[in-house]
Amino acid sequence: MKKENIIENIIKNKQNPNLKFELKEKTESFVSRLFYTLFDHQTSVATHIDLLEEDFQKIVDLACWAPDKPCGKIWESYLNELPEILRKLNLDAKAIVENDPASRTIEEVCLAYPGFYAIAVYRLSRPLYLYGLPIVPRLMTEYAHRLTGVDINPGAQIGEYFFIDHATGIVIGETTLIKDHVKIYQGVTLGALHVEKSLTDVKRHPTVESNVTIYANATILGGKTVIGANSIIGGNVWLTESVPENSLVYHTPDIKIKANDKIRNS
Repeated sequence: MKKENIIENIIKNKQNPNLKFELKEKTESFVSRLFYTLFDHQTSVATHIDLLEEDFQKIVDLACWAPDKPCGKIWESYLNELPEILRKLNLDAKAIVENDPASRTIEEVCLAYPGFYAIAVYRLSRPLYLYGLPIVPRLMTEYAHRLTGVDINPGAQIGEYFFIDHATGIVIGETTLIKDHVKIYQGVTLGALHVEKSLTDVKRHPTVESNVTIYANATILGGKTVIGANSIIGGNVWLTESVPENSLVYHTPDIKIKANDKIRNS
């Protein structure tokens, strides 16, 4: 096939006129500038606030192609959210320092902990999700997902003092509700019991009450599933029904260890 024909066929099959990868790149740059603005001691907040506004306007121009999407002028509303977001993130960092014996300082948590990074991007994306800004909140959390292995949908509701340890493989679905002082370890899934398009506007992910600890690789499914306050969910547990407050739920694998006589006698 001639090059001219190949080009013609590619152009003919590019069916999404509003799909612009520039939006993805600018969103990732916006996230990076947010981190410098909120956390980096050497960064001028006043200067970067103006730069953030410029970045944000470019993102809005790229994202709001549909006339019925409620983009509007939401920068001022978002800017007003940033101090409260930072307050919550300081509590999240404190939760990690106070609960992880391997952590030494807040600085270490902010710079080196993927769990904190994922929480931070989630909290920064959440207001934009609530404002109805198209695509951008998902691009933000997917950027964090790619870097950390943690997939938090910006629609999830997460309370204060949230602790994620080791991070990799965690999934928190769109309609999940997590209250305060919750600890989650690697591989945990807070997911839907059924995956059907008709459930778009239905609560399909669990509720986790305050002071709950969920250990590695536990799977909790269903919009009606509630994990009662002060409960501990052990590693590898599979739950599709609610548990009351102060519960201890654990998985008991059948592990057998047999001595190897050849090794023992050699």
